[in-house]
Amino acid sequence: MAQKAASSQKEFTNEARVPNGVARSAKNKTKDYSSEGVADNDIFMLPASDFQLLGLLTAIAALVRLFRIYQPSSVVFDEVHFGGFASKYIKGRFFMDVHPPLAKLLLTLAGWLAGFDGNFDFKDIGKDYVEPGVPYVAMRLLPALMGVMTIPTIFLTLKATGCRTMTAAMGAGLIIFENGLLTQSRLILLDSPLIIFTAFTALAWTCFTNQHEQGPEKAFDASWWFWLVATGLGLGATVSVKWVGLFTIAWVGSLTLVQLWVLLGDTNTVTPRRLLKHFLARLFCLVVIPLTFYLGLFAIHFICLVNPGDGDGFMSSEFQATLNSKAMQDVPADVVLGSRVSIRHHNTHGGYLHSHNHMYPTGSKQQQITLYPHKDENNVWLLENQTQPEGLDGPINGSKAWDTGEPIPIRDKTVLRLFHTVTDRRLHSHDVRPPVSEADWQNEASAYGYEGFEGDANDYFRVEIVKSLSDGAAAKDRVRTIETKFRLIHIMTGCALFSHKVKLPDWGFEQQEVTCAKQGTLPNSIWYVEQNEHPLLGANAEKVNYKNPGFLGKFWELQKVMWTTNAGLVESHAWDSRPPSWPVLRRGINFWGKDRRQIYLIGNPIIWWSSTAAVGIYFVFKVLSVLRWQRGFKDYKNINFKRFDYEIGTSVLGWAFHYFPFFLMQRQLFLHHYFPALYFAIIALCQVYDFATNRISALGLRDRPAIGRSGIAIFLAISIVAFTLYAPLSYGNRWTQSACNKVKILNTWDFDCSVFPTELSQYSVDAPSAGNAAQTAAPVAPGPSDKGSQDLNVTPQAVAEPSVSRAEKVEYRDQDGNILDEEQVKALEGKVSFETRYETRTRIIDSDGKEVDDGPAGAEGVAPPHPDVERLPETAPEVPEDDGRDSPATASPEEDVGKEKSVEKADDGRPRPASEPSEATR
Repeated sequence: MAQKAASSQKEFTNEARVPNGVARSAKNKTKDYSSEGVADNDIFMLPASDFQLLGLLTAIAALVRLFRIYQPSSVVFDEVHFGGFASKYIKGRFFMDVHPPLAKLLLTLAGWLAGFDGNFDFKDIGKDYVEPGVPYVAMRLLPALMGVMTIPTIFLTLKATGCRTMTAAMGAGLIIFENGLLTQSRLILLDSPLIIFTAFTALAWTCFTNQHEQGPEKAFDASWWFWLVATGLGLGATVSVKWVGLFTIAWVGSLTLVQLWVLLGDTNTVTPRRLLKHFLARLFCLVVIPLTFYLGLFAIHFICLVNPGDGDGFMSSEFQATLNSKAMQDVPADVVLGSRVSIRHHNTHGGYLHSHNHMYPTGSKQQQITLYPHKDENNVWLLENQTQPEGLDGPINGSKAWDTGEPIPIRDKTVLRLFHTVTDRRLHSHDVRPPVSEADWQNEASAYGYEGFEGDANDYFRVEIVKSLSDGAAAKDRVRTIETKFRLIHIMTGCALFSHKVKLPDWGFEQQEVTCAKQGTLPNSIWYVEQNEHPLLGANAEKVNYKNPGFLGKFWELQKVMWTTNAGLVESHAWDSRPPSWPVLRRGINFWGKDRRQIYLIGNPIIWWSSTAAVGIYFVFKVLSVLRWQRGFKDYKNINFKRFDYEIGTSVLGWAFHYFPFFLMQRQLFLHHYFPALYFAIIALCQVYDFATNRISALGLRDRPAIGRSGIAIFLAISIVAFTLYAPLSYGNRWTQSACNKVKILNTWDFDCSVFPTELSQYSVDAPSAGNAAQTAAPVAPGPSDKGSQDLNVTPQAVAEPSVSRAEKVEYRDQDGNILDEEQVKALEGKVSFETRYETRTRIIDSDGKEVDDGPAGAEGVAPPHPDVERLPETAPEVPEDDGRDSPATASPEEDVGKEKSVEKADDGRPRPASEPSEATR
């Protein structure tokens, strides 16, 4: 009996298993959850010829991706940010970015291995790499090699879906010769790592799905587990590069629910115990593994960034205290009359209430009150009662009157005066408009008085403890260091001491404005004491300090700051675009321009439009199939019909998950946000072609494979021709105006053909920079001024007596000093940024108009650059710090919105990074 049972089991196994690459027919289908028409597409069992072809395609990809990767030898687009982050990682300086750390850590590792010391700041587009010896080629090699790896990944993915080898080769070829993917993968950017990890996840999930669809005999074997774990790792890596990986998680998650639903319906082979096992396996691999991976990357991130940096201002005081040199010694808990304290703002990155011996230029012209982000002696305030303490001989005068006797705690509703110990002035407010926020609901906050001055009623502020934000019962009753959050209400006017994200001009040292607001939002009018000293609070006094948030606390806080900052990136950008324009390739991005060359991110139009058409074909198919199903047609009895719907539907679902969520976003968006969706669209295009030529017999192409192969060859040839036409924009190669204009199919493609010369031979001369021309008032020969030029405010300079004439003239020069003619200037208008520089030069002219030599060359005097006439206040990113700061950190009255969001706009024509260096990246 045992032998017979074993024999029966063997017969079942032989019948159930289908040879690699051979689809399971209806005749072979067993009564389980396995799918009809599914072959065992094990990519490890491909024939040697497939791997040989794969090797050839990978080699071609390497040549295309690595060709002149050293070009250009200066900073391009968002290399400003991601190269700069590598510098900060090496220096250990904390920074804040809206993207998770994986790709940035990998770029840092590549630079560090190549000898990068972190001393180059990547500050500006066009900044030279060569002279300071930056190993930028090694850093660019990492995304380039990841771009190369995308080619074998899509080849294997298409093979895993059941496509023929030629179709898989077509998909690989389309990725190789896609100009947009090429451009992104040759620079120090995050998109190439994002694409390869997305592609790897798609490959792993496709292979796992193939194992799952073969039924219970494949469940829980080594290959099944391998691909499920690989999918989890891929998800973790993808979401650790950019949060776009959440869309990949949603794609895999939705398909997982479909699988579990099918398993639930299989009552023949899936018992409740086995269903639970399927569920727990997916829970562990698709949730626990990615989450652990993601957490691990942030653990490494925190280990690397241990020093204060320009990003720690985004974080709470508790977070900042974990950084080197930011930690604070324990301080007395109780704040009493006479305490010398530093007071921090609860919102807007927690600056200190600050004053210095400089006056407002307008208004009351009293001493400035600001918010300052660093520890400083000008942050120290002495807390005085509204009246002086009584002694035996009457009131005790002086700021140290509370240094003797019993400490008197400061409780809720206590009326105080705040004495600035460095300048002997008190915090003051009155019904005078502030110099910057000149709104009726805003009063000026100033420091007023002098040594020995008793003050006046405008110095009185009432403490109002905000109990909902204070930590502990004692902190709700009396002011305690760190634990108590309070407002300072001006007694005479009823306004609250207030600060918001408006910076003062140069006369205020660009420190943050502090006012007294009658209608200020709660988060912006909340303060707390950080430092606290008093002679009566000795070593035995109760001490407090910031609570160490621990890893999970820091992790969660950083996620909230990243989310809020990312959502706040809503300002317009010269090169942003909206999702409806992406599938039709309506507009690109100007990455770089210099020396009559340009890098402009634009896709291969043949590939983009074809892939969009393939997605459209599936949507039409789906609508018609649903209508026919409702009318009673039995289309889904056809195996090919059903497989077309599921297989291509899976890819189109991936496209949809990576595309449609962007319609819900109000933040800045760019063409490169479409790249993950483009990858899935290319897969769908290849699958549609494979079904049409190899699997649907009704079209008559399945029996004529030569036609299918010829179609692939023709389509790839056309794609390669299109790739070649736009390659100068991808590589930054030499080009001509005529060649550029010929391929400018859409008028919305705003790359500037006028920056290129009319003939390639013109590159032999020293060309001016197309991207950074500057308007310069340069030394010129005397003569009549240009009639069309404006009068220049030229700094006067001593003129030699022999001078018989003087002239002024406007000249346009590029960044290298080369003079631009009128045609070049006209062509560059609206495309580049012109900056004005004022210079004077004295020339001695004889009676014949000839210049008389008056010393060695180059000895003429040049006036310094003219200062900016206007300067808009800079606005820090709006990032609430914790639960008490979930409301936007802006004032509520509409009159102040302009000042809150004032940002200096760059000219539209020049290349700009996706965010300014002071902001978080896109």
